[in-house]
Amino acid sequence: MGIVVENVSKRFGDFQAVDNVNLEIKSGSLVALLGPSGSGKSTLLRLISGLEMPDTGRMLLTGKDATHQSVQERNIGFVFQHYALFKHLTVRQNIAFGLEIRKNTKAKIRERVSDLLELVQLQGLGDRYPSQLSGGQRQRVALARALAVKPNVLLLDEPFGALDAKVRKDLRAWLRRLHDEVHVTTVFVTHDQEEAMEVSDEIVVMNKGRVEQVGTPAEIYDHPASAFVMSFIGPVNVLPSTSRIFQSNGFDSAHPEMFLRPQDVIIETSPNGSTVPARVSRLIHLGWEIQAELTLDDGQVVSAHLSRERFDELHLEPQQKVYVKPKDARSFPLYYSI
Repeated sequence: MGIVVENVSKRFGDFQAVDNVNLEIKSGSLVALLGPSGSGKSTLLRLISGLEMPDTGRMLLTGKDATHQSVQERNIGFVFQHYALFKHLTVRQNIAFGLEIRKNTKAKIRERVSDLLELVQLQGLGDRYPSQLSGGQRQRVALARALAVKPNVLLLDEPFGALDAKVRKDLRAWLRRLHDEVHVTTVFVTHDQEEAMEVSDEIVVMNKGRVEQVGTPAEIYDHPASAFVMSFIGPVNVLPSTSRIFQSNGFDSAHPEMFLRPQDVIIETSPNGSTVPARVSRLIHLGWEIQAELTLDDGQVVSAHLSRERFDELHLEPQQKVYVKPKDARSFPLYYSI
């Protein structure tokens, strides 16, 4: 068993940061806590770590009640967004710090640090100081330091948020490979949907202190449990359910809004009975796909994503008249907000 959160709540003054959360994280899994700012994801991570104590509920780690245990007693590895490395210590000394606190022998520390330098691909850099490393290298040192004491659980709070896009993408793939080697139960906080989808086994979507949905990346994307989840995970068009684009294709809903993914917008250059007219207002080249901004006759703007191959077939140009219809669309009973 990994982590079990039972009926946990946490309030700061008038702000309900975490509201009666129940969650189970499997042992050895890599799980993302995903949500907008203020959704409670970082507070939940701090509650798991022991840096914060819950007002109500309890926390179980590896099958044992850890609600009132300290951070040290929980044997948690924690990695922060801004590395929190000791500037006056070398890479090797930073990684060894927790082992020295625990009074390990010098030989054991040397062996463990050497193994970790190899694991995080920083061989040969052990004698450098943090100021002599790139941002990505510093974050790998922080991960190695957290792993040094063989934690029961590894927690990462927006670990790549301070890095540029290219380094972030490289480190995502590296973190996934690292996890597959060490298999420590890992929970990381992010507001980046792509990061959560790419790295995690499961995603916990949070909003206003509550868990909206838990599932694999495919489950969350293909079968969103609420309007909030669909609107937050991946791009989506939100249109009135009375829009002609839905009425002409038999999409009937008792709810005021319909949610339509850009890849589910079908574009044709001639009408076929179920399509509605639109005009290409803008074409955005995204490399492997093209985003077409379309204005319907009723003034509604719809984004559509096309493959390069389909774009070449259609020969689309700005201001061109086209005809569109939805391949799929969803509606939800509850109002959503981000």
